[in-house]
Amino acid sequence: MTQSDTRFMRLALSLGRRGLGRCAPNPAVGCVIVRDGRIVGRGWTQPGGRPHAETVALAQAGAASRGATAYVTLEPCAHHGHTPPCAAALINAGIARVVIALGDPDPRVDGGGIAMLHAAGIVVDTGLCADEARADLAGFLSRVTRGRPMVTLKLASSFDGRIATASGDSQWITGAEARRHVHAMRATHDAVMIGAGTARADDPSLTVRGLGVEHQPIRVILSRHLDLPLDSQLARTARDIPVWICHGHRAAPELVSAWAGVGAEMIAVDDMQGALDPAAVLHALGDRGLTRVYCEGGGGLAASLLVAGLVDELVGYTAGVALGAEGRPSLAAMGLGRLAEAPRFDLVEARVIGGDILHRWRQRQR
Repeated sequence: MTQSDTRFMRLALSLGRRGLGRCAPNPAVGCVIVRDGRIVGRGWTQPGGRPHAETVALAQAGAASRGATAYVTLEPCAHHGHTPPCAAALINAGIARVVIALGDPDPRVDGGGIAMLHAAGIVVDTGLCADEARADLAGFLSRVTRGRPMVTLKLASSFDGRIATASGDSQWITGAEARRHVHAMRATHDAVMIGAGTARADDPSLTVRGLGVEHQPIRVILSRHLDLPLDSQLARTARDIPVWICHGHRAAPELVSAWAGVGAEMIAVDDMQGALDPAAVLHALGDRGLTRVYCEGGGGLAASLLVAGLVDELVGYTAGVALGAEGRPSLAAMGLGRLAEAPRFDLVEARVIGGDILHRWRQRQR
C-alpha cells in the first residue's frame, strides 16, 4: 500500500470520529471514495447509526464510484438489518478496490463482508492504520467482544490528587479551558456516568454546553438505594434528556416509581459487597446499546471501576494548586496491599490545556 492509501485512510478515520457519541450501538465508521487520485465521496455513520458511512459516501460519489477505491475504517457489514449490507452496496456501485483498516468481530459480519467483496472480484487490502482504527472503535469492539461499553474515567484534581478542600469547596480547581475540554469529551461518548454521592453533592446537569452541540449524552447515575433528590436538575430534565438510574434490587419500590414517574429509565442490577456490582452495571448498559461511557466520579465509583479492571482510558486534568492531606482525595480506598496489584496504564497523550495539564492514559494489556 502507498502513502496515498495511508493519507486517504487517515481522512476516513477523521471522518469516522465525527460519529463518536452519536451512533450507538453502531460503530462510528468513516469512508472515503477515490477515483484517479481525486476524492469523489466522503461519509461517516450518521446519528442513530444509519445511514452507514459507505452509503453516504456512495451517494455523494454517484456514477464516479465505478472503478474507484473505497477506504473504510471497518469491514463493511454483510447482513441485512435496518439497511441492506454495505458490502453489497459497494459491489453494486462498481467499486474496484476496497481498503479496510479493521475487521468487524460482530458475528453477523466477522469476515463475511470481505468474503462478499472477494467473491465479486473486488481487490481487498486490509490492516491499513489498524491501530488507529482500533482505538477509535474501541467502544464498539468492547461491546461486541466483552459485552460492555468502553469506560473513560475522568479525574480533575489538584497537583496532589485532591478534588476539593476538606469543607467540599471545589469550584473551580481546573480552569475554563479544561472544563470546556470536558464538555467536548462528553460529546464523544454515549453516556456520562456518576455515582449517587456526586449527584447529591453537586446537583449536576451532566450536559454538553458551550459547544453548539445539539445531541446530548445519556446521564447515568448509580444509586443502590435511590437516595437521590427528586428536585434535582437531573430529575427536572429527565423527560428532555435521558436519565438512566442503576439501582439495587432492594431499592424501595416507591422510589423506583417516583423516578420512573419523572421520566428516568430504571435499571436494577446486582449488588456486590454492599455496593452495586460495577461489572453488572456496565453489562446492563451494553445490553442497552451503549458503546462509550464517560465516568465523572465520584471517588468511590472511580475506585471500584479501577479495582475491577473496568477502566479502559484515564483522562486527567491536573491543576497547579495544592490542597494538602486534609483535602478530599480523587479516589476512595482501593484496598491495595502491594504496588504490583495496582492497575497500570500507558501514557497516550500529555499537553498543556489553558493553565492545566491534560494527560490521557490507556489500560495496559497484561
